[in-house]
Amino acid sequence: MAQKVKLSTIAEALGVSTATVSLALRDSPLVADITRERIKATARELGYIYNRRAASLRTSRSGIVGVCVHDVMNPFFGEILKSIEHELDRHHQTFILCNHYDDLSKQRAFVDTLLQLGADGLILSPAIGTPADDIRLAEANNLPAVLIARTIEGSGVCGFRGDDTYGMSLAVDHLIAKGHRSIAMIGGTHQTSTGRDRAEGWRQSLMKAGIEPRPEWRIEGPRSRHAGFNAAKTFAGLDPLPTAAVCFSDLVALGLMYGLAREGLRPGIDVAVIGYDDIDEASIAMPSLTTVANGQAEVGHRAAGALLDRLSGQPASDETVLIRPVLKVRASSEHWEMSQRGQAAG
Repeated sequence: MAQKVKLSTIAEALGVSTATVSLALRDSPLVADITRERIKATARELGYIYNRRAASLRTSRSGIVGVCVHDVMNPFFGEILKSIEHELDRHHQTFILCNHYDDLSKQRAFVDTLLQLGADGLILSPAIGTPADDIRLAEANNLPAVLIARTIEGSGVCGFRGDDTYGMSLAVDHLIAKGHRSIAMIGGTHQTSTGRDRAEGWRQSLMKAGIEPRPEWRIEGPRSRHAGFNAAKTFAGLDPLPTAAVCFSDLVALGLMYGLAREGLRPGIDVAVIGYDDIDEASIAMPSLTTVANGQAEVGHRAAGALLDRLSGQPASDETVLIRPVLKVRASSEHWEMSQRGQAAG
């Protein structure tokens, strides 16, 4: 078996102290850039592997952060993770990722693993049904947590997400201004803070305009393309047919547009459609999708920053920070108005 390369081996090869080698490999600013890069290059050549377990014993820090979300295949979470990764990279933190798929047992197993590894912290978009006690248990075991996208009442930790009630009201107000009086809401569930708040924004805007939300206009369901596609049949069966739909997410909206076409309806012309999140695909869909930009990059950046602040000794906060959304108007809500004008002219 090959002999393990030690810090002293690198130090002897370069004629520097083992303390300098240790600082350089941890990217300390106390070591000059040229020296740091020379030490790193020599470490690679000699096959040195950083012993994270030994380092954690010395510093009481593992350099590991756990990130747990519903499903990274959802572009919404992908954009948040990109921002989290960028912020953690700048502070030389490594993250371990888990998709919980709203499986509470899977989420709990991941948190248990983080505790066993001595992870420094947790950034969590909690699974449906997560009790506040689960978050308090992690905190009590020295695993500081920050919540994203969803929040849990009574958890005692800070959270970052879009202002969902306001964001959905932007979408509905836009449709009402275009002349719509029957607007369905597709996707999401009252079991999450996000689902409740977006549904509340839909209801508030309708009632403010003197429109009574009909129970059949609220079609709950998962937050996926398939859910939107399947909801199209239920939507198309409503009598009278609503003239517009706001969707819990862009994925639901894209699936709904596919499903409407399957039902013989023209998305954006026969039925106006608005999504939520402004993922990359929204602007190149056919028709291009009107949507609510929900500040995913800012959510990830600020959540990672808040956790790093905790790790540097700053006091904990239980504040929920709401990022202000912005409506992005595109063809899927514009062509309906033009088609109505055309019919009136005819």
